Amino acid sequence: MGLTDAVGAVAAALTTLAFLPQVVKTLKTRRTRDISTSMWSMFCAGVALWLAYGLMMGAWPLIAANLLTLVLAGIILGVKLANRGRDGGE
Repeated sequence: MGLTDAVGAVAAALTTLAFLPQVVKTLKTRRTRDISTSMWSMFCAGVALWLAYGLMMGAWPLIAANLLTLVLAGIILGVKLANRGRDGGE
């Protein structure tokens, strides 16, 4: 693995794993009031498109990072949608 791939792998790992604390907190508290549904929906759609792009390019770092990010962000979005009307948010 060259320097470029190493930098990309570390960047992908950090930006993807950054979602983990929020997922854990959201699952523990079930609170999503301060999370914007429209922003989170657009984010998940964008990540899904990055995943599709990675699949089309055959770029494993893009595929792995965006697949995991989509799962983590999707968990938060799912809880947010399940909470709609219950937690006083959007």
